[in-house]
Amino acid sequence: MNHPTIPIAVASGGAEDSAKAGASRERKRQAPRGRRVEPAALAEVQALLADAPRRRDLLIEHLHLIQDRYGCLATTHLAALAQELRMAQAEVYEVASFYHHFDIVREGETAPAALTVRVCAGLSCEMAGATALLDKLPALLGTEVRVLAAPCIGRCEQAPAALVGQQGVPAATAQSIAAALAGTAVAIPAHIGYDEYVAGGGYALLGDCVAGARSGESLIAALEHAGLRGLGGAGFPAGRKWRIVKAEAGPRLMAVNLDEGEPGTFKDRAYLERDPHRFLEGMLLAAWVVGIRDIYVYVRDEYHDARALLGTELARLQAAAPVPDLPTIHLRRGAGAYICGEESAMIESIEGKRGMPRLRPPYVAQVGLFGRPTLEHNFETLYWVRDIVERGPEWFAGQGRHGRKGLRSFSVSGRVREPGVKLAPAGITVRELIAEYCGGMADGHSLYGYLPGGASGGILPAALGDVPLDFDTLQPHGCFIGSAAVIVLSQHDSAVAAARNTMRFFRDESCGQCTPCRVGTAKALQLIEAPRWDTALLGELGQVMRDASICGLGQAAPNPVDCVIRYFPQEIA
Repeated sequence: MNHPTIPIAVASGGAEDSAKAGASRERKRQAPRGRRVEPAALAEVQALLADAPRRRDLLIEHLHLIQDRYGCLATTHLAALAQELRMAQAEVYEVASFYHHFDIVREGETAPAALTVRVCAGLSCEMAGATALLDKLPALLGTEVRVLAAPCIGRCEQAPAALVGQQGVPAATAQSIAAALAGTAVAIPAHIGYDEYVAGGGYALLGDCVAGARSGESLIAALEHAGLRGLGGAGFPAGRKWRIVKAEAGPRLMAVNLDEGEPGTFKDRAYLERDPHRFLEGMLLAAWVVGIRDIYVYVRDEYHDARALLGTELARLQAAAPVPDLPTIHLRRGAGAYICGEESAMIESIEGKRGMPRLRPPYVAQVGLFGRPTLEHNFETLYWVRDIVERGPEWFAGQGRHGRKGLRSFSVSGRVREPGVKLAPAGITVRELIAEYCGGMADGHSLYGYLPGGASGGILPAALGDVPLDFDTLQPHGCFIGSAAVIVLSQHDSAVAAARNTMRFFRDESCGQCTPCRVGTAKALQLIEAPRWDTALLGELGQVMRDASICGLGQAAPNPVDCVIRYFPQEIA
């Protein structure tokens, strides 16, 4: 093998030459690797960050500052931010490029329009005419406005829904969107504020606990006897989770999931916009029981008004603290990534990284946020803690139908007369839910099918409209309740179209970490877009995705396709 010749300094000039070479190498080491940092860009980034800590876990928060100020992420700003955080530019770039809501602009490229209109392309909005609206808007709004089809924005009861900048537009039309463009201020919804909540007995339970009138064990026992399970989709018993994390060595942390990205789901937003302190008290009670000093609340970027509301009420809570020595509560802002609804992907995002699910074990209860034992909860699970403890577990467990126990918050959208969040007995059937809580089917529509658990929960026909809706009741039919997002289809809809819509979503939202999900969702979409389905191949592909995908996205993505093959064969014949 031939090796390159390495020059060696000789004779009298060798020492001097070596010294010069060493000085040159030292200068190179002091210079930043990769793109040179422009002084003007560095000054702009420093002005935006001001006195904010230069920590790695705040990377996404700092990226939002730049995106909000300049409407995009210029590579010059990314290089400057990398220098401020003492990170490699590649690390900053890979995080920024992972999330949908960050727009990276390279040298020579044109920045996006100053204002973006996002029209939801989720199933409920597609059924309500979002596709036609998307086709019409570019010509109407002109080149000064960017129009994008967006994944579900958590406003399914307002279908078709849109975001003008960060302002939600319900029942969007070309005219209402054009009107919203004239003034894009975000309005904080009317809600029960701190003073009103305290006047109604709020934080009294927390005060009793801190004063020693109640024990942590009594709260855990109340949750266990009530049968409260995680209401974000997984359904893990809440009381057991508190015990597991409490048994781990401290310091312990808490991460609260307010990402709510499952298409069809909007219950957490609705509850937050009505009664934020009921959630905050439940969160503080959990922290007291488990022994937690730092809490991280992760709010999806599409919920700008709800996040502003929460920030305002947190400030009021901290200014007039009902008990001494409150835990430190950190609000973290998502950046458009459905995968961050998965608990470990959310933790990665809070740490300032790409939102990619972790391999388990270890579980987040043992090694979670920043490597510490972490109590991870969905918003709604904590929302019910105060009521269960004050009213008694029998109140909660005494609800239910058809042999089931408890209450469920159903996010109902689609072909019903009155969509919205419906608090109903666990085990209610979809026919009962529609008739008793939704005012019946919309005029001219009859029940054809329904998605009982959002995009990933599968699709059932009207013939199975009497199956109780609860944890563990839908699995025999190839479905699950998940976050209880019920999307109702009528005779004017197609299960095939619904499956195509959900698979497009999963293909676009796959984090790409594992091949079964990354390739499987794309291949499945290609197969189901064909006029005739290769059901044998789809069956094999779905099995591989369920068996080998790292997280629930890839494992659940085949469910709607499997259900079409099983329950709607007439549509693919």
